[in-house]
Amino acid sequence: MTTTADFAAYIAGLPRVLAGAAALFRDAGGRVLLVEPNYREGWALPGGTIESDTGETPRQGARRETLEEIGLDRPLGRLLAVDWVHGVGRPPLVAYLYDGGVLTGAELESIRLQEEELLSWRLVGREELTGYLPDALGRRVLTALDVLAEGGGTAELENGRRVA
Repeated sequence: MTTTADFAAYIAGLPRVLAGAAALFRDAGGRVLLVEPNYREGWALPGGTIESDTGETPRQGARRETLEEIGLDRPLGRLLAVDWVHGVGRPPLVAYLYDGGVLTGAELESIRLQEEELLSWRLVGREELTGYLPDALGRRVLTALDVLAEGGGTAELENGRRVA
């Protein structure tokens, strides 16, 4: 018979995977909203780590992070992409990317940055995205824009590259 302690030891020995979720917001011209973190180089999307210890889902995490980071609380649209990101020296990451929709001028003017984590924000056109974003994230965002243009479905990615 398996005890609670045996099961806890089994769970503790399983591999760990990080999980994060973000929202893809655009303006009326199709430019993507990026944020500049103060804790690392480069730019990102509004989003972050899913708080699994609270039972938070990826969608809830993306919405919470959006509210915390840029002060916008709005429902998210469909799941655009799921990306398995693996690299040397860190656990794999499962990254969920949701459609944040098109922001109005008033919503853009109401953005308030979380000063503890962010330096600035900007709107960036498709052709400039890869100059701002790390490789896998840049590919993920470009694929998500393609998914939006195609009108349906969700992209399965590995390190930002479409596999299905």
